[in-house]
Amino acid sequence: MGTPRSQLAVEQGGARPVAPPAAYAAPTMARPLTLLLVRHGQSEWNAAGLMQGQTAHVPLTELGHRQAAAAAAELAALTRAGDGPGALLSSDLRRAVQTAEHCAGATGLPVRSTPALREQGYGVLEGRPSRELWDLVDWTDPHWSADGGESLAQLHARVAGHLAGLRADPPADVVALVTHGDTIRALQAVVAGLGPDAMPAVTPHNGSVTRLELA
Repeated sequence: MGTPRSQLAVEQGGARPVAPPAAYAAPTMARPLTLLLVRHGQSEWNAAGLMQGQTAHVPLTELGHRQAAAAAAELAALTRAGDGPGALLSSDLRRAVQTAEHCAGATGLPVRSTPALREQGYGVLEGRPSRELWDLVDWTDPHWSADGGESLAQLHARVAGHLAGLRADPPADVVALVTHGDTIRALQAVVAGLGPDAMPAVTPHNGSVTRLELA
């Protein structure tokens, strides 16, 4: 997942406070682009309440596969309506790749995986129960990172770099990105021209499809 508090927000149906927006200049658009942000289905560590971050091997649960199939069906319906993705990119972490495979089967698109779409790294905290970490860090600091992990600011910069590449040379006018909760929040902030201290508080649920129009 992303930050521990963000992960807990998803698992417990809550949301964390967000700092006031910081001045942040949105990148210049090269051409119109639509992103369909697919959050991976529930993983075994989601179900167990464990910090995932960039731990690579964690698979989907049975429920997670059903959620992934539902997201894939949504993409397929958009395709039939003439508004579906022309390219399918995915985080290279297992839970995202398994979700992307459902999407590929439903749309007929090949999957291209990339580490640029990974979740925020949590280093030494990965695999620990999320509840244990609730009060251990300053959640308002976008520059905090666990040992061996990355901060929200680093996640934001990573996502901004990937998005800049898509804008400069989009593989299609509509692109589906299969990724993770906090990565989606970072993408939403970058598109809105906001910094890492003003990322949306609510993380889309597992198996959701979030549409972003970049005019």
